[in-house]
Amino acid sequence: MASRLPPVHALAAFEAAARHASFALAADELCITPSALSHRIRLLEEFVGERLFIREARAVALSEFGRRYLDVVRAALAALSDFPLPNRGTPAQARVKITVPPTFARFLLVPRLSAFCNRHPDIVVELFLSVPLYDLSLSESDVEVRFGIGKYPNLVTEKLFEEPAFAVASPQYLRQIGGLSTPADLRKATLVRSALEPWQPWFEAAGLDWPEPALGLRVDDLGLLLEAVRHGHGVGLTRQHFAQQLVAKGEVLQLFDVVLRSPPHAYYISYEKQVSERPEVGLFIDWLRATFNQMQPT
Repeated sequence: MASRLPPVHALAAFEAAARHASFALAADELCITPSALSHRIRLLEEFVGERLFIREARAVALSEFGRRYLDVVRAALAALSDFPLPNRGTPAQARVKITVPPTFARFLLVPRLSAFCNRHPDIVVELFLSVPLYDLSLSESDVEVRFGIGKYPNLVTEKLFEEPAFAVASPQYLRQIGGLSTPADLRKATLVRSALEPWQPWFEAAGLDWPEPALGLRVDDLGLLLEAVRHGHGVGLTRQHFAQQLVAKGEVLQLFDVVLRSPPHAYYISYEKQVSERPEVGLFIDWLRATFNQMQPT
């Protein structure tokens, strides 16, 4: 039976942290965030079943087990590093890891990403998906685009752009329920619900003193929400850059003249300041700003 081996990236993090006696300096050396380095150390501690460091305030020191394990780890890493490789002299390519919500990636980022890649062919972009509002994004990404209220402690956070929300429905659904002339007619409609696009702020903008709906299909993905509306599941809230193609094709229709100018949730860039000092990460953040800050609703 094959033996289970510790993850090499966690071993490298342990060795760097032990050498510097600092998680921050080790993270800087490895070009990852301090939180990502802490995650790797915890992963290794779970693997070995022992504490590797004694943490006191901001200082870290090796535990007794950690000192003994460090000798083994250094020997193993040295053996891997010294093994002759044919392409050893090839420099590592600069990489930017970005975590983004699925709908933002599909509708907004990927259609524009070639502009960055063509301008910087020497930088590799790696995309990962996250779940909005649930803080389940990858801990080792360099930059995150988050959909939420914009309050993320210990991170530099910048709003990308404002985009109003409005109600939409499919033509067949409107025929099925006999049409909707005013916002108050929504009493006879099924409202597609989402934590990402709550109805209550839109109700206020429409002059309706209604609570958040408690029944009906709930979809916590903006792209799937729009698909649910397109397939006739009810009336939903959406935004221009997601719905514009379906509206142009007549597959969904914008309802009423009520537009929520400042929805409670928006897209934000989040990153740790020291990570942004890496040239490739700084270039990508600058490109995100330039690309999306100028994007205004028409």
